[in-house]
Amino acid sequence: MKTYLLLPVLLLLPWMAAACTSDPEPVLEPPVPEQPAQPEEEEPENDNQENMETSTIRLKTGGKTFTATLADNSSTRALKALLAGGDLTIEMEDYARMEKVGPIGTTLPRNDEQISTVPGDLILYQGRYFVIYYGRNSYSLTRLGKIDNVTESELKAALGDGDVTVTLSLGESD
Repeated sequence: MKTYLLLPVLLLLPWMAAACTSDPEPVLEPPVPEQPAQPEEEEPENDNQENMETSTIRLKTGGKTFTATLADNSSTRALKALLAGGDLTIEMEDYARMEKVGPIGTTLPRNDEQISTVPGDLILYQGRYFVIYYGRNSYSLTRLGKIDNVTESELKAALGDGDVTVTLSLGESD
């Protein structure tokens, strides 16, 4: 008889212990991805004029100069602030025969989202690497912008097969 009374108590013990914990709902904390979204909504109102004036950058490599139109996010605003101090030269390596990637020497804010790249896309990877795509890829990345009016073959010819040096500078005011 005592065994029959003890068994239900033992089965209920874990539920009673769980109900007495000091932090019953840890899942209700806001998820991390929501935190960067709030500044994104506030910042464009504060510096729309700056974004309109400097929505392009120039990329120089192998004797060629390209113009790129920038996306509107905190990553590009930080990149423009960096370039306001002078040109940025990046030593880039080929990766997977689809992109050139190189460190920018600092960390910029990330705005990662699942995207599919196309040739000419400019990407920030892990907040520290500048990437120029000349092929296609799909991954969670931060879009910086896109090189204007360039074909895949023109881009491949300018970037070459191996390592390349690319210099970034602010574009002309629109």
